[in-house]
Amino acid sequence: MSKILIIEDEAAIRRVLTKILTEENDSYKVEEAEDGLQGLEKVKNEDYDLILCDIKMPKMDGVEVLEAVKKIKPEIPVVMISGHGDLDTAVNTMRLGAYDYISKPPDLNRLLNTVRNALDKKQLVVENKILRKKVSKNYEMIGQSEAISHIKAMIEKVAPTEARVLVTGSNGTGKELVAHQLHQQSNRAAQPIIEVNCAAIPSELIESELFGHVKGAFTSAVKDRAGKFEAAHGGTIFLDEIGDMSLPAQAKVLRVLQENLIQRVGADKDIKVDVRVIAATNKDLKKEIEEGRFREDLYHRLAVILIKVPALNDRREDIPELIRYFSIKISEEQGIAVKHFSVNAISLLQEYDWTGNIRELRNVVERLIILGGNEISEQDVKLFASK
Repeated sequence: MSKILIIEDEAAIRRVLTKILTEENDSYKVEEAEDGLQGLEKVKNEDYDLILCDIKMPKMDGVEVLEAVKKIKPEIPVVMISGHGDLDTAVNTMRLGAYDYISKPPDLNRLLNTVRNALDKKQLVVENKILRKKVSKNYEMIGQSEAISHIKAMIEKVAPTEARVLVTGSNGTGKELVAHQLHQQSNRAAQPIIEVNCAAIPSELIESELFGHVKGAFTSAVKDRAGKFEAAHGGTIFLDEIGDMSLPAQAKVLRVLQENLIQRVGADKDIKVDVRVIAATNKDLKKEIEEGRFREDLYHRLAVILIKVPALNDRREDIPELIRYFSIKISEEQGIAVKHFSVNAISLLQEYDWTGNIRELRNVVERLIILGGNEISEQDVKLFASK
């Protein structure tokens, strides 16, 4: 059922609008407010799928109501109702975020089409939010330790900006989770995040992978191909293990950061790109710079914000929560009932030396779920999680 609020100071118009809407669709639940203040109070206390709001009203006019609604519940579409003399104001409300405006007296077909379209848009917004929540759960950062809380706070501050971020930490600590959280909490979240594992791509192919190529640029280039930077246009590119990138490729990445321009391999034409760059490495880049394997100017371009992800051994207090999280997730994947870990089993796992970090912990939890009893005991840990 769609819930619609009509904010209108003329009782006769409220009655007409309510009658039109309820007769058109019995799934519309319509509520009324006789002025802007009353309407805004209703919006604060209840959830609506659509608001129809008059422009000229006592106490608080429609423009003020619109601005307030967009601050407290921006996902609700607001359709403005305008008298003949309000048309200029109605057009201006579109710039402030109104979905549409309807002139008085309302044309029946125009009103119903606008309401249907606005409600469809609201439904899409809700579905997108649910979908993004599901996706973001795959990149959830688990833990309440001081180290993880500090990283979460940093992400919250940095994500809405355009600042480049360099994420450091050992293998398996979850650097990619930080990158995805930065993207998901950014203004670019609706656009793609493109991941590039620089260590997994041969040095002779990295430039083609990043910047694309034109037909005939090299033996196997049988057609033009866009690279990862073009694919990430408008969104984020995550350069994982950037410490393994070749020096020639580093020089080209530096140019992108300086000029927002790329050039496909074999081409002489520049292509403008708009990407946010997040990089990650398990190497000590300052040491790599000293030994001539990494460009210092690129390092300073990338490391506007530095986020160091701690090793699991440095956040052992998070292990119980991580075990519970992985137990639920793995049990769902395996299609079996969730297995619980005894207190002694968890305590023993907290004492282990987790050189492979979270990745290793997940593997061990999966092994215990498959091989252990209905409840994972200390004995199961000793038998199947020996290191």
